[in-house]
This record gives sequence, C-alpha cells and structure tokens, in this order.
Amino acid sequence: MYQRRDPTAMSLNELQADLNAFRHYLQAERGMAANTVAAYGRDLQRFARWYATVAGQVDYTAPTLTDLSRYVTFLHEEQLAPPSIARHLAALRMFYRYLRLEERAAAGTVDLLGSPKLWERIPQVLSPEQVEALLAAPRPEDRFYYRDRAILETLYATGCRASEVVGLRLEQVYLDAAFCRCLGKGNKERVVPLGRAAIAALRDYLTWRGQHPRLAGSPYLFVTRSGRRMSRIDLWAVVKKYCRRAGLPLKVSPHTLRHSFATHLLAGGADLRAVQEMLGHASIRTTQHYTQVDRKRLRELHRRYHPLGGDCVFGLDAHASQAGPSASGPASLTPGTSAPPDEARPPMPPPASRGPGRQGRTS
Repeated sequence: MYQRRDPTAMSLNELQADLNAFRHYLQAERGMAANTVAAYGRDLQRFARWYATVAGQVDYTAPTLTDLSRYVTFLHEEQLAPPSIARHLAALRMFYRYLRLEERAAAGTVDLLGSPKLWERIPQVLSPEQVEALLAAPRPEDRFYYRDRAILETLYATGCRASEVVGLRLEQVYLDAAFCRCLGKGNKERVVPLGRAAIAALRDYLTWRGQHPRLAGSPYLFVTRSGRRMSRIDLWAVVKKYCRRAGLPLKVSPHTLRHSFATHLLAGGADLRAVQEMLGHASIRTTQHYTQVDRKRLRELHRRYHPLGGDCVFGLDAHASQAGPSASGPASLTPGTSAPPDEARPPMPPPASRGPGRQGRTS
C-alpha cells in the first residue's frame, strides 16, 4: 500500500528531477517531437512554480482533489484562457501517468480532474483571392525575393506546419517528381505533393541560392542570410512582413496558410481522408474541423443529392426565399421565411494552377 510522505520532506529538487525525467521519457520512449516535448515542459514549469508556493503543504506525489483545485485556481489567477488551462491540465495528467508507471505517485486523483468546457473554434482561413495577394506580395527588388516567394508557395502548396517547412532538407525535396517528404509530429514522415507554382518558385530559389557560397553549403532548404537554418520565428516574420504588404489581417500566421490549404482542398471536392493524410493528422476528427468552414459547399451537396434539394435549401422553402428578406433576428426553419444570407466565397482557382505536377518520378 502506498504510504503518503510528509509534505515537508518534499523538495523542489525532486520535482525538477521528475520533470526532467518525464521530458526524457516523452522524447526517448514516446517518440514525441522536440516542439511537443518543449510545450509539455513549459506547461509543467508553471505547475512547478505553483508548487514552490505550497511546498510545505502539498505532497506532489499524492495530491488531493483539493490540492489540484488550488492549482486550477492558480491558473485562473494567471489569467489564462480556457484552452490554455485545458492544455496545462492535459500535461499534468500525462505527467502523473508517467509517475505512476515509475511507482513515484499514488493513483487516481489526477484523473478525476476535468478540463473546462471549450467552444469549438473555427480555423481562420484566407479566401483564394487573399492567398493570391499574399503569394504575389514579394517583389523582385526585395533582398530575399526568391527565398521568400518559395517559402510562401511551399506553405500553401503543402499545408505543412511551420516547423516542418523550416526542417525540410535538400534531399527531402523532389522537384522532378513534384513531392517532398516532411517530418511531422512524433517524427512521422509523410509525402506531400508540390504544385507547379511551388516547383517553379523552388527552382528559381535554388538557382539563386547556388550563386551565394555562404548559403549553398547548408543541408537545409530554407536558410537565413548567414547560411543557418531558419527558425519558426524567422518563418513567422517572413509571413507577417508580406501580410502587411498585402493588406491582410495581422493575425495571419504560417498556420493560417495550413488552414487555408485544407479548406480550399475540401471546398474543391477533395476526399477528407486524402486531406487528413496530407496534413499528417492522427485523427480524422481533427481534419473534420475544416468541413465546417465552407457552408457554400454543404449547400451545394444538399442541392445535388437530396431528393428535394432543388426545391428546399436546408429545410427552407425555395419559393419563400423569393418573397424578400425576413425580419431581423435569429434564423428560423419555419416555411415562409428566407434563408440566412450566405457568406460570400469567391470561386476557387482552377486545380491545374497550383495542383500537383504530373512529371515522372526521378531519384
């Protein structure tokens, strides 16, 4: 039977040692990516900071529900958003499961700790016109025109995460075969097609890069002016620079292009499983978030396949919609009222313009 130790005998050094061992466990035994391990570490350091204030009152190897409730209160006092609190609690549960495996903690209590209810967030997506404006933002007179244009094209053509793009090595890019091999979460490798525009931009970039000896020696695809591998922060700065120039919202990030890639594929009729594979999602439920973005496509599917799709729009009489706009207020499904206005979505660019190339595969 597990014996609860005197809380005063516990030390911060022991907790830090357990946290260090946990990080090593995640990387060496669970095979998690370095960025994921770092995220767990940051969240658990907040737990360590809280524990430092209650070390004489709490035994972290056998916390009570009251102890954990105090930690949740601490997270609220830190003014964290509900999604951040949920992430911190998920990291804490993982940490205690590890401690139980090592027989360092009592079982049970942490699993009783729930996460705050979260609204399902719709990904921020750019319209095709906005994407085109962003891709056209680099100018030939820019110092790193070729590199930056290739970065933007690669982000949108592949839907890769920022960390995956900056981690691309030269031997992982097959321009003649129109694909690249990227290393995703959990060190899982996947093959992603490259569109013709991205291939052309990458060829121009590699030609320009070969003319600069300082840049040509790096094994990584995208490098800084000193020849070192670009970081995620460097990539973020490139995207922000051209978003400002194109007049796009300041909240646009490299991940916004990933969201746009997935949404535009699904809007064009791509198979959900294929998009899941290209994005590297472990669960298709994650990919399904993008199906909620395009209401226009859902309406078209209903019109095409429902027996009454030509007469009704999502349960609304089509003839009623011709009678004029309904009174202001929440939309109703009662016949005789008009459908809520559609969100405007510009037509998709033709697939051939940025779709995967058809060249034969070469080594």
